[in-house]
Amino acid sequence: MLEPGKHLVLGNVACAEGAIRAGLGFFAGYPITPASEISHHIALELPKEGGIFMQMEDEIASIASIIGASWAGAKSMTATSGPGYDLMQENIGYAHMTETPLVLVNVQRSGPSTGQSTDPSQQDIYAAKYGAHGDYEVIAISPWSVQEMFDLTVRAFNLAETYRTPVMLMSDGLIGHIEEKLVIPEEVEIVNRKKPTSLESTPWGTDKPSGVPEMPAFGEGHRLLVTGSTHQPNGVRNFSPEYHQRIVYRIRDKILNAEPVIRDIHKVEMDDAKVAILSFGASARPSVEAVEEARKEGIKAGLFRLKTIWPFPEEPVRELAEQVDAIIVVEMNTGKLVKEVQRVVEGETKVVSLAKVGGVLPFSREVLEVIRRELQ
Repeated sequence: MLEPGKHLVLGNVACAEGAIRAGLGFFAGYPITPASEISHHIALELPKEGGIFMQMEDEIASIASIIGASWAGAKSMTATSGPGYDLMQENIGYAHMTETPLVLVNVQRSGPSTGQSTDPSQQDIYAAKYGAHGDYEVIAISPWSVQEMFDLTVRAFNLAETYRTPVMLMSDGLIGHIEEKLVIPEEVEIVNRKKPTSLESTPWGTDKPSGVPEMPAFGEGHRLLVTGSTHQPNGVRNFSPEYHQRIVYRIRDKILNAEPVIRDIHKVEMDDAKVAILSFGASARPSVEAVEEARKEGIKAGLFRLKTIWPFPEEPVRELAEQVDAIIVVEMNTGKLVKEVQRVVEGETKVVSLAKVGGVLPFSREVLEVIRRELQ
């Protein structure tokens, strides 16, 4: 691993370093641009720390392997991009149904299909929330810098362990491949899953307000049946409406009820803003310059950046709508997150979409032009 201190590294390397420091014990992956440097770095460094790296035959095997490793007691992770993410969806659903903590890094590239295989996009944010069938809630977080690739990877592991759930780190090809300063601290905060205190524990049942059951591991003497089928709290299959409703609502509500804690919003010049740029990840970077230039022109603009995309922070966005005259949603897709904003705002203020595809960021001048236009 890199020593604590300042380094100049790729975003993907920062992600790998953050994972190892968060306690990563098992990584399985398959090479794919623009995520491959994560695997490369972990393959070199994780075995030195006593962890296991496995290159799998495909992405289906990768996600299946890290689910198994998590139930063996290891913190586990994989990294991929759009086409690989597609292949993982069935087992992502299985991970939600079995409440398996893991971290899945998606270094997004421009699709559909092979698309622009090395160019960035933010086209997978719906896949993060709705990719697998059935009802569940996902935690998805979005870094905008090399430093946040490190910091938010650590946070992703902590969230996965806290809520016993898969967590998506939604990066992109620009953040994965940009080279910037990374400051590695001497120590990072680490959260570990709650282990049962009795062999009589129910791995899928709890009376705790959090809705998060304790999690045993194979080999510790517990009787474990880890099934994606509807099951009773002890894991035994039972397809009755009673048990299915109980499971679905609990795995949904344990995330939604914790949204105020999970949410993470970065604000720039928002105290007196009358027009807000709502953005996330790489597409928020040029928005900062646009806000600065607008301020020079006397326009009270600000940036409202979502570091947590899902669960969507509905209450703060409603409050934002009450404050500003317009919300401009800047993203690298054809307009996905803007629909969430429109749904939540419900006509309280004007919502404008600045959506761009093609593997390129929206330019700061493009954002500034929309700011000027909306305040005329």
